[in-house]
Amino acid sequence: MSDLLTTVTIRIATEADLPLMEWNGQYTHFRRLYQEVYESSLRGEAILWVAELNGTGLIGQVFVQLESARKELADGAQRAYIYGFRIQSAYRGHGLGSYMLGMVEGDLVRRGFRIAVLNVSRENSEARQLYERQGYRIVAAEPGQWSYLDEEGERHWVDEPAWRMEKELEPLINNK
Repeated sequence: MSDLLTTVTIRIATEADLPLMEWNGQYTHFRRLYQEVYESSLRGEAILWVAELNGTGLIGQVFVQLESARKELADGAQRAYIYGFRIQSAYRGHGLGSYMLGMVEGDLVRRGFRIAVLNVSRENSEARQLYERQGYRIVAAEPGQWSYLDEEGERHWVDEPAWRMEKELEPLINNK
C-alpha cells in the first residue's frame, strides 16, 4: 500500500462536501449537477463517494447511480452505473483510483448488485487501462452526448464519445 493510501479516507459525501468537490473552481460549472446527484442520493437512487487526504481536503470523487431510466446502466437491483470518477492529477499513479474503485465495488456487492457499469471517454486511454486492469471489458459504444445546467443556469451540451464497460462483481462469500 502506498503512503498516500494510508492517509486517505474514502467515505460517502455529505452536503458540506459539495462545494469542496468543485476543486477550487475547476468544477464550479458542475455545481447544480453535484446538488442534483446529492438529492438523488437522499432518495436512495445514487451514492456520492469522496477521497479525503488528511490536511489537504478532497482529492477524489466518484458517483454511483443505482437506478436509471436506462436500465442497461442501472436497474436498481442488479446493475449500477459508476460515473464522475476523478482523482486530482497530483495524486494519480499511487493506486488511489484502484483503491476507490474497489471500495465502491465492495459496497455495491454488499447492496446486492452483481454488475458494475461505467463509460470511459474513447480519448482517455489511461482511465480505460485502469478499468481493464480492474476487470472491466468493453461491451458497447456510447455516443456520450449529455447536458447539464451550469452554476448560472445555462445549459451546456457535451459530446464525448465513450466506451461502455462492464464488470461482473464477485459475490460475498458466506462463511457460515
